[in-house]
Amino acid sequence: MFTPENYFGKIKDIDFSQMPEAIQDGHKFIVNATDNGMDWKEYLESSAIKEMMDTYFSKLQQYLDKKKEEIPSAPVEPYSRKPRTAKKGKQEKAPKAPKKRATKTNTPAPAPEGENIVWVERVPEEIRFIRRFVNLHGRVKEKEDLLRFINSLQKAILEKRIRKTSPYAEQIRYIQNTLIKVYNSMKGRMTMEVKPAIYEEMKAIVAGEKVIPAINFIKRYIGMSGKTGTKEKARQLLAQIDRALDKGTLKQRDNYMTELYQVRKNLQDFVSSKQVPVLEIEKATLNGLQGVLHDCNCGGGLHGLEAAPPALPQVMNSMDFAKLQFKTIGLKGKWRDLIGDPSSNFTAMVFGKPKMGKSHLCVDFAGYLAGHHGKILYVAKEEGLDKTLQEKLDDVKHPNLYVASELPADLSTYDYIFLDSVTRLALIPEDLRRLKASNPSKSFIFIFQSTKQGNFRGANDFQHDVDVVIEVPEKGKAMAMGRFNQGGEMEIFVTS
Repeated sequence: MFTPENYFGKIKDIDFSQMPEAIQDGHKFIVNATDNGMDWKEYLESSAIKEMMDTYFSKLQQYLDKKKEEIPSAPVEPYSRKPRTAKKGKQEKAPKAPKKRATKTNTPAPAPEGENIVWVERVPEEIRFIRRFVNLHGRVKEKEDLLRFINSLQKAILEKRIRKTSPYAEQIRYIQNTLIKVYNSMKGRMTMEVKPAIYEEMKAIVAGEKVIPAINFIKRYIGMSGKTGTKEKARQLLAQIDRALDKGTLKQRDNYMTELYQVRKNLQDFVSSKQVPVLEIEKATLNGLQGVLHDCNCGGGLHGLEAAPPALPQVMNSMDFAKLQFKTIGLKGKWRDLIGDPSSNFTAMVFGKPKMGKSHLCVDFAGYLAGHHGKILYVAKEEGLDKTLQEKLDDVKHPNLYVASELPADLSTYDYIFLDSVTRLALIPEDLRRLKASNPSKSFIFIFQSTKQGNFRGANDFQHDVDVVIEVPEKGKAMAMGRFNQGGEMEIFVTS
């Protein structure tokens, strides 16, 4: 039987690469958790960790015993000093074949009633919309709430994230038709009601698949990287991981336990250190964790996790490069004339003297993006959530446009983020670079205060980091230079 005292001695001759995947994962977990056998503190102090390791020891022993039984053995003659000879007139009896030993088959125990759950790395897009529809039942909703639901569903269909061949195509079609019908008949707020039979059917679909718990924990951990003010969140995440271990909701057979255990150790170090204000994940570790999530196809915006676009090779033939298609936003009208048609994760900086119209310009742009291209967050630290901002928003308010007086830690639900202003938010260029690196698929518009000479406040080299530079040199006039357009101009207060 394997124990902490003999484990690393007994496995010296075992080739784990030939073992089942579950055994390999268990071995990796032991190696990482004990620092290759040098520290068994977690085993001694955590009942959950001890139970997991003891279960692995037992499974490994059972597997090795079973393999021994499967190896056929030839009968062995008993050892004697003199060679055996047959007695005269008698034929020596052939040795009896060894009796076959009955081997026990490891049949899985039946799942407890109500626990027929399929654990997946990523819940399909259709089921996420079905869950959203089920959650409408009994809730009071505005027309704008249903409009957001309809828009996001139609966008998913348009982008072929939901296809006609989906096994849930019928349910999605029903949801779409129902939402549109209810929306068109709504006079104002109303309590949503889903037909009992439909509700039970869709509720059963939603309950049938759940994301592996370790995946969600890893996503939340990555989301904290490089952000300030996450000490308490890290403490809460660590406590939740420990509770999950104690309750047994994290199983040793989970393919991601090795990575999660490393996450747990890093969180412990971060929480216990008073000198480290920001959770910084080493690049190699971060790449490894993101690789885990990439391999499991866990993207799609769950919990704000984003996958950076695939990297291109360092050297490409120009003929191959010419065939590449880069996704752009699709700007039109005065905005396309001003900055061109940038990619969907562009960065821009806007600067100008006070009262020249730069905030009016950015609010107008935010309203346009909200109406055509996604969800917007406008962080109005410069003037706050007051009557002045309210008046500026009057002509561009939209269900997809959100405002805030401070930069929230979670930006996962937004596509475009305006920071007005970088100076008042006390952000330095390195903060902005880190912010962009943490949200690679989002667009940022940074608004800077200007000096009396008209230059923006901050490190001058930052303008080389953005795709577009927009200056408001005089009242009501904007001029842009950048990668997508050269020399664009626009009258700020002229409506079109």
